[in-house]
Parts: sequence; C-alpha cells; structure tokens
Amino acid sequence: MFYLAGIFIAYFSSFLILGKKKKVSADYILSLWFLIIGIHLTLFFLIFSGKYIQIPYLLGLEIPLPLIHGPILYVYILSLTKQRPHRYLWSLHFLPVLAIYLILWDFFRLPPKEKISVYQNGGLMYQELRKNINVLIYLSGFLYICLSIFSLQKYKKNIAKQYSNIEKINLNWVYYLIIGISVVWILIILKDDTITFTSVVVFVLLAAYFGISKAGILNLPEIKTNIETENIPEESEISVKYQKSSLSEEAIRMIYENLAYKMKSEKLFKDPELNLNTIASTLEIHPNILSQVINSIENKNFYDYINTQRIEEFKRIAVLPENQKFTILSLALESGFNSKTSFNRNFKKYVKCSPRDFLKEQNLDME
Repeated sequence: MFYLAGIFIAYFSSFLILGKKKKVSADYILSLWFLIIGIHLTLFFLIFSGKYIQIPYLLGLEIPLPLIHGPILYVYILSLTKQRPHRYLWSLHFLPVLAIYLILWDFFRLPPKEKISVYQNGGLMYQELRKNINVLIYLSGFLYICLSIFSLQKYKKNIAKQYSNIEKINLNWVYYLIIGISVVWILIILKDDTITFTSVVVFVLLAAYFGISKAGILNLPEIKTNIETENIPEESEISVKYQKSSLSEEAIRMIYENLAYKMKSEKLFKDPELNLNTIASTLEIHPNILSQVINSIENKNFYDYINTQRIEEFKRIAVLPENQKFTILSLALESGFNSKTSFNRNFKKYVKCSPRDFLKEQNLDME
C-alpha cells in the first residue's frame, strides 16, 4: 500500500503542477520528472511484486530510467535558476538513455516467454550488459549530483552580486532534493531493492512537498544570472559616465566616495528590496562598474556590502535612548532587513555574536 501511495503521489503531483494557470519552463520540467518517476515506480513495482509475468511487453523499459533522474534534476535546476543554455544542449544529457534503449532493441524483440525467462534466470546472456549499464548509472548519478551542486552555487553567487535580500530566492531547499537523490543513488549501489523503492517513495514525498507547497519553487521571481542584461539604464535616459570595465584607481575611488555619500545621506540600504541596478541607476553608472568598485574597495559582493551597512545602522539606532521602547525586530526592519531570520544570520556573520549578546554588552535589555 505504501508503494502504491508513492506511485499515486508521483502521478498526482505531475498533473497538479500542469494545472497551474501561470507556468514557467521549470514547472513543465518538474511535472515531466514526476511523471517519469511515476512510470519508473510502476514498472519497478510490477517486477518487485512478480506481476510482470502478466505484462511481459513492458519488461526492459525500466532499465535505462535511472539514467534520466540525474540529468532531469540538473536541467530543472538550470531552468529554475534561469541558467539557460540552448535547448539542444539539454537534449545531449539524455543521449545515454536513448543509446541504452537502442542497445536493448534485440531484447525488446524477443517473444514474451523468452523475456520472462531472461528475468527469471538472472539475465542470462544479458548479465554482462546489465553490469556495464549499472556502472554507467553509478557514474551518471555522481556526475549529475556534482553538476547540480555546482549550478546551484553559481546561482547563489550571482544573486549575492545583485540583491541585498536573498532569503526568498536563495533556493536552499534545492539542496534537500540533491541530498534526497544522493541517498537514492547510494541505496541503488547497495542493491537492496526494498529499501531503494522505499527511499524513492520518500523522495517523491519530499520533492512533492518542495515542488508544490513551497511558494519559492513555483512562484520564483525572474532572476537574471548576468547582471549586464537586467534593467540597465538606456543611454538616452541616463548619461552613463563609465562604460569600460577597466577603471583607473582615481575613477574607482571617485565612484566609491559617491556611493558612500549616497549611503550615508539617503540611507539607501533601508530599502529591503534594494538591488544593484537601482543604485547603479542612481549613480548613473553601469551595474558591472558598481559591482567592480564595491569588490575592489570593500572586498565584498553587493549582498555583503549592503547588509554590513544595515548592521551598522542597527548598532547605531539600538543604543539611542529614544529607541529603548522598541523591539529588536522592529529596529532590524527599520535598518532594512526583511525578516528576523535574515537579520540574526547576518548579524552573527558580521559581528560574530547574536544581537541580544551585543545589546547586553551595551547594558541594554530589549525584547
């Protein structure tokens, strides 16, 4: 019953995602993945339960399917993070699956009784081929887990260069999917069919939860991984003072001093939705130039630079007598943070202690 529930959830999740009114490419990929998982679980259950004798024409279809899950997770992450290579390049990831089906073509042409005999007798003449396919499956699993982690880390570095608050778009939940599929691959290597099947069902539940109930997955805002293409001011609208990426030290210093003045006088960091392009437009420079200046002078990305400013603002206003009636969270929001979690994490990162410990050192007691 547990296995059948997993199969049902996989199919149901696939069609539930397709029922969305506003779908993006990542939604279609996730829906397709759930459908493939459902088919894979169905075929595995038929073999596991011995019912394959009644439907021998389906035998062998399940063999290449493990080679799909790694690539489709990777492609899903690429689509989700808007790292979009040409579509024909995506299809190359699935060529091994097609190749295995072609290699198994002679098996698919066997009469039903001979197919059943092959399965009942441990593979017969196909044992060596199956071993080679298993090795390919293990290598594929390892490769695509690494590629998935790399693509997610690349995305996180890119958004840290552009946004001052990334908690809603950092996609940390994707790591759970990567960990989940990694566990499945390990169990496949250990060759315990019962535990493997169970782990896949649990993974389906995990993926369904994150893929449907989490708003961050299905309603992710459009994130550009190349800051050169997002909302760059047109020359007809703003006189772009610096166009070259190679700046003199004097130019860098001048831009930085202008930036520091704007931060101090206008407190731009108080805007929780502040991004690199907004400030670049204010300073009338290209976003790439601003990013270069911040990195050159502060040795920080945009995210760290702005949140350091917010921390300093909190430290400044928290010790003012007139602010003792406010809570820590209210002052954190006033400083530009958009959540308690973001504030606490950044405060500990930059100040090396919790906000409450900092206030105790100042002989202050706030809620």
